[in-house]
Amino acid sequence: MKNKLFLFIIAALALLALPLFAQQFGQGWVRILALALLYVLLALGLNIVVGYAGLLDLGYVAFYAVGAYMYALLASPHLTENFEWIANAFPNGLHTPIWLVIPLAAGLAALAGVLLGTPVLKLRGDYLAIVTLGFGEIIRVFMNNLEYPLNITNGPRGLDRIDAMNLFGFDFGKTKYVGEFAIPSVTLYYYLFLALVIFSVLICYRLERSRIGRAWMAIREDEIAAKAMGINTRNMKLLAFGMGATFGGVSGSMFAAFQGFVSPESFSLQESVMIVAMIVLGGLGHIPGVILGAVLLAALPEVLRYVAGPLQEMTGGRLDAAILRQLLIALAMISIMLLRPRGLWPSPEHGKAAPRPVTKLMR
Repeated sequence: MKNKLFLFIIAALALLALPLFAQQFGQGWVRILALALLYVLLALGLNIVVGYAGLLDLGYVAFYAVGAYMYALLASPHLTENFEWIANAFPNGLHTPIWLVIPLAAGLAALAGVLLGTPVLKLRGDYLAIVTLGFGEIIRVFMNNLEYPLNITNGPRGLDRIDAMNLFGFDFGKTKYVGEFAIPSVTLYYYLFLALVIFSVLICYRLERSRIGRAWMAIREDEIAAKAMGINTRNMKLLAFGMGATFGGVSGSMFAAFQGFVSPESFSLQESVMIVAMIVLGGLGHIPGVILGAVLLAALPEVLRYVAGPLQEMTGGRLDAAILRQLLIALAMISIMLLRPRGLWPSPEHGKAAPRPVTKLMR
């Protein structure tokens, strides 16, 4: 127990000091760390749906988009500029506080998750994946075209001038000073995302060991047997979709505040596939594995930018750096899944050796 406590303290100190050390090499590295934490939050939410309940969801990015656009609309001048009655009601503009926006984003995303889950309760496997994939694309196309006749999302041009997070007067968009030491905005967001990830891990940990979590896992292993044991599989599935979507909505609102700009291109199918790959690569249903997979796949593309550039120069510019970077990512993922087919850090229940048959001794 003492060893675990010591490791937790060391890990906590390392996570707190990491951005302060990384910002010495440029804010770009801190930005990579902050985005990695944002993807960890997304992966934890999708792990509830896919890892615990066993429902393959390829449209998870739709909830991410719902949260992002919710925050962008309530924390930018877009609505007051396009709707006169809103401008009259809020002459100083819509600057909705964080304590109101985040619950709204979470609630709206949860509602979208339940609406998605209701018509697909009887679908499984590939059929469920196709329907959820279509749902994600519908949301993206909807955001891309909701410009006429009423300009709500500003179409493909996206929404800009989004307010930074402001928590009880503490503005995350401005550099803070501790004596002569400067803590830039991106580092402040890192700490905000870190706090959200820790809170989310605690929620997932409690859910996993609760009656609800055990019910989800029973449905994942054998839905017919779970129903025969008295589990209300319908409600449990809807709860999984709603709970997972909540994480996506909160992540989306954080993303909008962090970027200061959102557009439909940020919520493509590739994002959904990448989030699914994170939890599969790390280990389905295992919180430490999901975190590891999310950090690796979120940071790897950015880190490989510094590798693909020199390789492009070595070939005389004949290879495109972006294509080379994607090739390196694909090779890394293939190698990992060949060597570790159950993920980098699978749950202890997986991968146990099969029991050996007991041979009777001949008398």
